[in-house]
Amino acid sequence: MLDLMNIARTEADGGDLLGLLSGLFEPTEMRPTGYPDAVIWQGGNHGGGVNPVAHSLTDAYALLGTIAACDVLGLPYYAVPMWSQYRHDLDLEPLAWFGNLPCTSIKWSTAGDAYVNDGKGGRVVVKGKSGNAPLRTQAGVYCNVRPYGCITVVRSMPCLPYSQDRAAFTVDETTGIVHSEMNTPGVQMAYACRRFLQMVNDTGKLGRVAFKPTQAMEDGINAGLLSWLLQDTKFDVGRKYAVDGYVEHRERVDRIIALLPKDFKAGMENWSGRVEQHISDTNYGLLLWDLIEKQDCIILATDLDGDRLTDLLADVSDPLRAYGQRILDHVGVDKKMNDLWGDMGYTTGNGRDMTSVMYRTDGPPIHEQTLGSADAMLLRLLDGDESMGGVKKPYDPRIHFVLIRDAYKDANPDNTALHQWLDSALDSFDQVYGSERPGFLQGYEKLKASIKPWGA
Repeated sequence: MLDLMNIARTEADGGDLLGLLSGLFEPTEMRPTGYPDAVIWQGGNHGGGVNPVAHSLTDAYALLGTIAACDVLGLPYYAVPMWSQYRHDLDLEPLAWFGNLPCTSIKWSTAGDAYVNDGKGGRVVVKGKSGNAPLRTQAGVYCNVRPYGCITVVRSMPCLPYSQDRAAFTVDETTGIVHSEMNTPGVQMAYACRRFLQMVNDTGKLGRVAFKPTQAMEDGINAGLLSWLLQDTKFDVGRKYAVDGYVEHRERVDRIIALLPKDFKAGMENWSGRVEQHISDTNYGLLLWDLIEKQDCIILATDLDGDRLTDLLADVSDPLRAYGQRILDHVGVDKKMNDLWGDMGYTTGNGRDMTSVMYRTDGPPIHEQTLGSADAMLLRLLDGDESMGGVKKPYDPRIHFVLIRDAYKDANPDNTALHQWLDSALDSFDQVYGSERPGFLQGYEKLKASIKPWGA
């Protein structure tokens, strides 16, 4: 059994976490391209014919929960030290290590703002905030795919209508105008558009586009790339933008096309499906109807709009159920909406288990998840009262097991024995956590007793 409390206290107290964890893992010869001195560890059973997955060891429960889940499951893995203090001290280089690993990976995000030691006795905001933006840039990420019930959002990255270049960011002293540069890399957008169309083709689901070419010039370029990709395919485009972005911005779009691989559209002449083009502002209302009507669809958005859409989708099912319960209570029906929700065929929870996959132009994908309140929950564990006198529930590590299952299936698509074992392990988890949620340490002990590690 691992001493998880010792790990948690060492991190919280700013102790030698690197030294402590170095004693738990083995060094490995595997290195990311271009970084021969990278610190990469390995663990689990590497002799069982399973392609390993790489874990990022970030902060709070993203670190502690990952270590516990890896120990319970026994699957082969690599691990990269990436907690806030460590990546700050190394000027964000661990992000490049992780982003360039040649294997399917799992990236955890915790709170975007954190204070770390500056090495001079003071405290400063961690470099790179949550590290997401620099990681995506260094890893060559071009999109993030998030499924939630019947809706899947393809969110192009970076494609942000605000600056990520701190040196170029300023506020004019005389006018107070905030200056930022548009950041929509056309090559990444082209890859995101192609993945969106491929998913529509492969799944038969309706495709919706969430751009705003009427007001944002960069979205005019994005719409032009999509228009070029749709040429010479069998897609049925229903609702169309009033102005064709490729006609309007052909010269600029062609500059991006010239940077793409020559065979970028190879095979697309046989792709088909239905695509609708919408102005981004209208999409949330459309998606509400899609959720209610259980309309399977895939939506393409820029990073900013895609982030808003997925956040809103993650939160909307709870108020829909609450409103349904009010109606039931008003008409005097003795039913619980939470029970009827599943009976009616709806599968969305509250968004906390909404998984996400980042695709890279070169290399396997990165599965990612955010733990928004992980810091506060870890403090409750350290204080000795996870439930805060019964007001709160202890931390639920299920998302760790869900994300690990998805990543290993992705990395080992033909290993049916592994797929069955992963599903069985998640069933065992649900039995342990099914009724009264145990404390984190008690849950870890019960999971260790109920799940036989892979290869044991």
